[in-house]
Amino acid sequence: MESLVNKSILTSYYTGKKVFITGHTGFKGTWLSLWLESLGATVKGYALAPELPECIFNLVNQDQKIESIIADIRDKERLKKEIISFQPDYIFHLAAQPLVLRSYEIPSETFEVNAVGTANVLESIIHLNKKCAIVIITTDKVYENKEQDILYKEDDRLGGFDPYSASKACAELVVNSFRNSFFNNKEYALHQKSIVSVRAGNVIGGGDFSQNRIIPDIVRYLRENKEILLRNPNSVRPWQHVLEPLGGYLLLGGMLYENNSLSGAYNFGPYEKDHLTVKELATIAINMWGKGKYKNDDEINKPHEAGLLKLSIDKAINEINWHPKWSAQQAVEATIDWYKNASEHPYTFTLEQINHYMQL
Repeated sequence: MESLVNKSILTSYYTGKKVFITGHTGFKGTWLSLWLESLGATVKGYALAPELPECIFNLVNQDQKIESIIADIRDKERLKKEIISFQPDYIFHLAAQPLVLRSYEIPSETFEVNAVGTANVLESIIHLNKKCAIVIITTDKVYENKEQDILYKEDDRLGGFDPYSASKACAELVVNSFRNSFFNNKEYALHQKSIVSVRAGNVIGGGDFSQNRIIPDIVRYLRENKEILLRNPNSVRPWQHVLEPLGGYLLLGGMLYENNSLSGAYNFGPYEKDHLTVKELATIAINMWGKGKYKNDDEINKPHEAGLLKLSIDKAINEINWHPKWSAQQAVEATIDWYKNASEHPYTFTLEQINHYMQL
């Protein structure tokens, strides 16, 4: 079935529209802002400055034309001021503390950023007197993961072992509360706000240089001609290229703006049979790079990370006709291609990958 994530449909939703993105300096946020800019949207970003000098935002920012506000999502008054002054048609909330291992180091701050930060965004929207579609990005890790070979559906029980996962489950409860209390669909004619949350699997793609993430770690080892150290080689994850969930967010956001009957949460991930272990992903990356090898990390006292996690994507397929375009192997190949070939013209190369994806 032909994917609805194509330039014609997305352009019809976003050309000439105002889009406010929190977390635009992050990995996913930068890809999203580039994509929206290419569709003819006016984009305003709100986020902290990148922590690492080597990041996709810094590589492409000089070529972008978006308005960039460097500020903290926890600064509620500043956030409200920037949203209200911009008068957005769409809001994509990505700002977060996104790392599992880091959440063990700063647990309370992780909850503050991920749960209270989400509440700050939604409280600001109460004061926005216009039609607006809001997409809140959480994670596949919001589910109470029993680490069994099952596909988690959107109405399954929320939970979270580590502080990151639990904080994102809290964010989901915040979204549901605001949707019921302030933006109830029965009163849509009064507030004109539609809200969904989206849960994506393990996202990979060019330009991610974060610490303790599998692809950036693999690339660092390969560039330094070192043996790749795999923390959990047999762990199974719903790997997908960053363009897969972002395409889903954009399609869902556009449909939400046109049809306020859409609601709740949506999973975005690969097909059921298309899940890779960490060592399978590393093998594909090594083959694409042309050399390298890996070994298992035998450290005993490692923080807990889920060993098995899979998502059901039936709701996205059936309700908005979204389908994955790339297999997990193709996702890894496109990712490594970026790291190998985008260094001279990262802005152009990234846009080329976006345009190529929309044509599939």
